[in-house]
Amino acid sequence: MSSEQKKCRWGILGTAGIARKNWHSIKNSGNGQLVAVASRSAERAQEYIDENQAQVAHDPAPRAIGGYDEMIAADDIDAVYIPLPTGIRKEWVIKAAKAGKHVISEKPCGATTADVEEIIAVCRENNVQFMDGVMFMHSDRMPALREVIDDGSSIGDLRRISTQFSFGAGEEFLSENIRMHSDLEPLGSLGDLGWYNIRFALWVMNFEMPKAVTGRLITTAGRPDSPDSVPIQFSGELIFESGPTASFYCSFDTELQQWAHVSGTKGNLYLDDFVVPYFGAEAGFTVSNMISNNNVTDFRMERHDRRVSVNEYANNHPTAQESKLFRAFGDLVLSGKTDNYWPDIALKTQKVLNTCLDSARNGGGEVAVG
Repeated sequence: MSSEQKKCRWGILGTAGIARKNWHSIKNSGNGQLVAVASRSAERAQEYIDENQAQVAHDPAPRAIGGYDEMIAADDIDAVYIPLPTGIRKEWVIKAAKAGKHVISEKPCGATTADVEEIIAVCRENNVQFMDGVMFMHSDRMPALREVIDDGSSIGDLRRISTQFSFGAGEEFLSENIRMHSDLEPLGSLGDLGWYNIRFALWVMNFEMPKAVTGRLITTAGRPDSPDSVPIQFSGELIFESGPTASFYCSFDTELQQWAHVSGTKGNLYLDDFVVPYFGAEAGFTVSNMISNNNVTDFRMERHDRRVSVNEYANNHPTAQESKLFRAFGDLVLSGKTDNYWPDIALKTQKVLNTCLDSARNGGGEVAVG
């Protein structure tokens, strides 16, 4: 894209750690320009800009804004990326939408399903695009996965989806991080990690909604100043009318894992990095078709695997999934059109997540999904 071509003009509303990654993503998108970063003080915003600009320089450098309202009102910003805590995010997404700003929101998109319904309604009323920041949805690996799942022979008829997303947070995280404060991140690990588990299962199912779910709060905790505890370890089960089931586990208290396993009547596929691809120049997965050969006393279990991959760098590159997220969003903004697919799947993810939590808080029994 030449410098003369129009670009999507971005503002980052907040100085969260994940926004550092997306500082680079906006630059790598090719169709975006980072105009400003807002924090509660201009000094903090400038410090954040200086730190990131020293490693990945935008030209011109984005300006610092003290206070979120000033960014919302800026007439040289088309879209905002909002990584603010879940507990306060809805207010700013709605303000941005009413000001005509398109929005990428970090996840979970809200504390409740009603929050997200309100957000989406306001975005539609103001003809602005809404999308959650799930990067893996934009990876080239996803079409390759879909081809294998749907080819009829690699997996056969779909039966089971299982995922785990976890990391061992450590004592400092558990006692100080905002994800351990119920006013800031009331959904804890379920919102921070389980969002990805649920999204992957729904994607595999072509966004068929489960007829019912169950949930289990395995452990909960809160930092010393938290009014309430939040989920630390959570497991859930999704039951679909069409037959398949999906289980997931998310945790701040188990070592880093991010695997997904899809099983059918003929085979299975496995990803050990479904959220963030491991460092390298490709993203892939393994397809397995086991064969049991028995001849009188000779029992042989044979493993027949094949690797499927796409050429896609894991991070900090124009081909990386986070760059594609911002590129795809920028294309929508520049087209002047909105795509209801993205807010629709965000709402479905939120609804399943909150219903799993309802189940967990009421003894773990099956709860119908809306």
